[in-house]
Amino acid sequence: MKLKIIGILILQFLLFSCSGTISTVKKEYKLSDSGELKSNWSINSNEWIRKNDTLIGNGGPSHWGVLMSKKQLPKNYEINFKVNMTKESLFEVMLNSDKENYIRTYLYQIDQNIVIGKGVYHKNSDEYGKRGGPTLFKKNLELQNNKWYTIKIKVQNNQLFFSVDNKTALECSLEKSNLSQKGKLGFLTNGEVKIIDLSIKTL
Repeated sequence: MKLKIIGILILQFLLFSCSGTISTVKKEYKLSDSGELKSNWSINSNEWIRKNDTLIGNGGPSHWGVLMSKKQLPKNYEINFKVNMTKESLFEVMLNSDKENYIRTYLYQIDQNIVIGKGVYHKNSDEYGKRGGPTLFKKNLELQNNKWYTIKIKVQNNQLFFSVDNKTALECSLEKSNLSQKGKLGFLTNGEVKIIDLSIKTL
């Protein structure tokens, strides 16, 4: 009986550790639970670092700082965190990143909008047209530096929900908007940004 229980525990451990997704049905990924950032994320230490429980990203107008997960997002998921754009104007969550294509969900200070768009990102190129992409949906929101914003992103049954501070939200159908339905998670900035309380769970 003891051997059977031990065998089940070992099998569960292997399933979690070898899982191809950044969270599983039985486990919620939290940044504070992560021993090393390198285990779950592809990281350039010149662009992103972890200081205590805070992710700090650095980029510039000519070279955006990008952090990409090593594992796929689940089909249905919810992402929650707080973000502070300490410098410059753009912070972007890259959803369902697959090859060069992804869904853009971002805060843009210049236009004072939150946005859902169709994105493209070529890792080894900063050329115009090989990063970013067209806006599909937007809503006005007053944005400023050195202020914390609460972000919630949910993808369920191919519906995308994106909200800031639980008061300004955008929604769309991935299928109808011809948006990527699977892929990895990433973060992008053209300045300095701080992220805390990051959690990713399967729905």
